[in-house]
Amino acid sequence: MKLRLGVRTRLLVVVVGAVTLALAVGVAAFNVFLGQRLSASATALARAQAEAELSSLRVRDGRLVVPEGLDQTTVSSQAWVFDGSRLLEAPRASDRVQKAASSLAGGPERSLDVGESVRLYALPVTKDGVRRGTVVTAVSLDAYEETATAALIGSIALAALLLGAVTVIFRWTLGRALLPVSRMTESAARWSENDLDQRFDLGEPYDELTRLGATLDGLLARIAASLRHEQRFTAELSHELRTPLARVKGETELTLRRERSPEDYRTALEAIDANVDEMTRTVETLVAAARHEAGLTHATSDLRVAVGAAVDAAAATDSDMAVSLALPDEPVPVAAEQELLTRIVQPLVDNACRYGRSAVDVEVVRNGSAAWVNVADDGPGVTSDERERIFEPGTQGDAAATVGSGAGLGLSLARRLARSVGGDVTVTAGATGGRFSVRLPLGR
Repeated sequence: MKLRLGVRTRLLVVVVGAVTLALAVGVAAFNVFLGQRLSASATALARAQAEAELSSLRVRDGRLVVPEGLDQTTVSSQAWVFDGSRLLEAPRASDRVQKAASSLAGGPERSLDVGESVRLYALPVTKDGVRRGTVVTAVSLDAYEETATAALIGSIALAALLLGAVTVIFRWTLGRALLPVSRMTESAARWSENDLDQRFDLGEPYDELTRLGATLDGLLARIAASLRHEQRFTAELSHELRTPLARVKGETELTLRRERSPEDYRTALEAIDANVDEMTRTVETLVAAARHEAGLTHATSDLRVAVGAAVDAAAATDSDMAVSLALPDEPVPVAAEQELLTRIVQPLVDNACRYGRSAVDVEVVRNGSAAWVNVADDGPGVTSDERERIFEPGTQGDAAATVGSGAGLGLSLARRLARSVGGDVTVTAGATGGRFSVRLPLGR
């Protein structure tokens, strides 16, 4: 099973690992450098003792002479004097050290470690330009080794303390630094379930956390918009399907209530079939609008045909209303499907027939790069404070109280469908009748 670590744990592991590696390299480099310095110090001490011994030597009758009274009792001041290969003076030392010192007689200036505790240093004796002999001194390395060991242990202990301190401090710092992220995550999860209108509102992004907050705000806004779009789509679909479904239900109940003639059954089935066709067109229209909003379709239709279909449907529903239609002689191409265009115009014509007293005028005109559909009636009109409110889903104007209730979704659907193809639906306020206009971009 693969072990999954959190972001904080992974960062902590990476930082602790990097600090451990750095401390290990530092401790190793320090001890290597210290060892080299101690070794150089021991060599320098042995050479200084050899030079001191050399300065006390004399040449008498062509031979080296060692003055009497020199102190040879301590290991740190041990010295051997060779006249050529002949030993003139030697301190007390082990056989191994004695042999090593003798091996240096007559050779060049150099140092030699005997075991791990003694370093010998050989210095040639030259008098009057002639090699006379060799001075060999010995220095104990015990003190240097103890110093190196103590430094190694101390540096490792210090590195361990530093590593522990860095781990604790970084863990605390990392926890404090990621705490806002945890809170933002919890808040976003809570808001996504209960209230998508909440936002972090951290201001203009200037660092990683504020950029994350802005990103989450944008994400929540898109989720809220998508949810509102889905809710609006559901409301519009139910609004558009409610009337034909009610007709189908009524025809079905009426048909099943008693026995009828074959002609009556045929008439009822034809009515049901017509309502099913209407529902099918409604669903296709809403799907076409969704596809148009997503940029998945590029159809072009003649606006005159779509407006004519909307007027015919309204006239068939309300035969008492005089509906006039003025169309241009030339086609009016609009970049949208015909069913979609019909669904944009039909709610306006239906409302005009519902609120108008006796007449409804519908005209289609071209103006530059746009096509306009103007729908006017002689009803009570729309007040100034209702101009935008009546386009909100579920909202109706004051005139609706005198003509019966509706769902209040027709105008909202018409505007949304118009805007989905790059157009719009507007209304002119006034008390002498309704004046609605649909603006649509011309196609090619």
